[in-house]
Amino acid sequence: MNYNYPLRTDWSTNEIIKVTEFYSVIERAYEEGIEKGKVIAAYQQFKKVVPSKSEEKTLFREFERASGYKGYPIVRDAKTGSAEELIKGS
Repeated sequence: MNYNYPLRTDWSTNEIIKVTEFYSVIERAYEEGIEKGKVIAAYQQFKKVVPSKSEEKTLFREFERASGYKGYPIVRDAKTGSAEELIKGS
């Protein structure tokens, strides 16, 4: 894939890494599937950087426009069921 992740210039390097890792987890969910526990862990780190729900929605929209992948359904599905279950975006 050849696109840029939606990031903010006021984030620290560590914050950029956390958000980038979350986007990577969403990509993996769509491309090959991923354990729910990994999604939850990445999302928790993402929320430390982006605690605002409105900013989260904005970033999810920007990520979807850039990648074609929707973040919300993956996070929603990961919050249900056991952590060992494999989820895959559709």
